[in-house]
Amino acid sequence: MADGSTGLSRKTRSGRVVNSASEKAQEVLKEDYGKARTVAFDALKSQAYLYPIKGIFYFLTHHSLWKPFLSRLGPYVILSVSVIGGMFAVTYLPQLAVLVLVNGPFAVVSTVLIVLNESSTIINIVSRNWILQDALLDTFDGTLVSRNRAGIVSEGREIKSGSDPMQRLGRVLKSPFERFGPKALVPYLVYLPLNFIPVVGTVMFIFFQGRNRGKLVHGRYFQLKKWSSSQRSAWLEKHTGPYTAFGLVATLLEMVPLASMFFTYTNTVGAALWAADIEALDTSMTDETAPTLKEAAKKVE
Repeated sequence: MADGSTGLSRKTRSGRVVNSASEKAQEVLKEDYGKARTVAFDALKSQAYLYPIKGIFYFLTHHSLWKPFLSRLGPYVILSVSVIGGMFAVTYLPQLAVLVLVNGPFAVVSTVLIVLNESSTIINIVSRNWILQDALLDTFDGTLVSRNRAGIVSEGREIKSGSDPMQRLGRVLKSPFERFGPKALVPYLVYLPLNFIPVVGTVMFIFFQGRNRGKLVHGRYFQLKKWSSSQRSAWLEKHTGPYTAFGLVATLLEMVPLASMFFTYTNTVGAALWAADIEALDTSMTDETAPTLKEAAKKVE
């Protein structure tokens, strides 16, 4: 009887543990679903996903912004062709052989997307460090000046008189965008195994890449605003949805072979347009004033 009661007691305890774990899992899922729904709603409400598209049209209709782009076109095209061609020649078949085991017929599409994303990551790191850094800085600042935001740009560089926004840009007073280093590869490598999940995994992989991309689009803007790292973190956390939406669209555009440089510039223009609208209090993100932002930053600290 004792053994029987002991066994029953163990079963009861095991059942309670399982039920408790199940309840906690359900709570976590509900919480994550609620967060995801809030992020998605904020993204749609802000319409931040439109700024990469706005950047394309603004860039095409403002010829003065073409100067930095044209000055780096040759080296970037050579880099892109070399990286994309090399990646497909060396990594496509090995990755296809692995993915076909888990993705079946979808492996062909998944592998192409992976190789393009890998190529885009490599091109981004190399080009932003050694080819495009100064040109993208000029493009961002020039776009702000063209939107009558020379005041904030003057916090980071000298501004000259004149009508051409690019010619008005003087000596840089503050260091430009942060360089992309090995640290930028860490999130990429962490999420890379998601591609083993058929279709959905690749979509999730691109989503996470877009989310990380979104956190970087206003690096120069935050610098001009003289925000501390805690203020930046508070702002980005408050507006995760909008920045994820922008980053996702920007990532998809920059994955387009050969045209990625063009979209890198137009995404920079789009980010500057967004910053100009935030400054002009024209977006749903404008409820965040400097005082309230500082209070949020203090809470983070």
